[in-house]
Amino acid sequence: MASFTRVSSHVVRLVIDNIDTDQIIPARYLKTTDKRGLGDRLFQDWRYAEDGSPRPDFALNRPEAEGAKLLLAGDNFGCGSSREHAPWALFAWGIRAVIATSFADIFRGNALKNGLLPVVVDAATHARLLQALEREPSATLTVDLETQTLSLPDGTSARFPVDSFSRHCLLNGIDELGYIQSFDSRIQAYEAAHRR
Repeated sequence: MASFTRVSSHVVRLVIDNIDTDQIIPARYLKTTDKRGLGDRLFQDWRYAEDGSPRPDFALNRPEAEGAKLLLAGDNFGCGSSREHAPWALFAWGIRAVIATSFADIFRGNALKNGLLPVVVDAATHARLLQALEREPSATLTVDLETQTLSLPDGTSARFPVDSFSRHCLLNGIDELGYIQSFDSRIQAYEAAHRR
């Protein structure tokens, strides 16, 4: 897993409340256990018409979305089923952090375990951010996990919560298994002493 310390990027705006995991990645793509290619299926039913052609007005299809690493959503992002494919698809498309006023608990957990940072901001900060992006759509935001701050285009910043274990894993680019493996020498020493 890639480490996450700080990401500076322009933002894709998809400010809709209650975006569920079936909208993020439709159920018909859940048979795969391979993350490759899931970015092409991100928001499949919103991004593409029935004939497979891209909908030019959809946020991810606009030229200004290219290369964005941050997604600004509404409230209750990632609700619905517990599919881990949702953060896989966002990450595969290139999103490293989603900014919203709240996240579904299971989605938040899955995101953190897969290198995707859910950034929770209060409603006032969210509104300020949205106004700033309406004035300057190409503005750059910075998400800094070390300081747990989101830097806004107006020069202010807002703190966001993240549990210490997830923060440690993201900063070090490890998952739960990698965390356990980091104690390998201590585990081996214990096992050797225990056998004696």
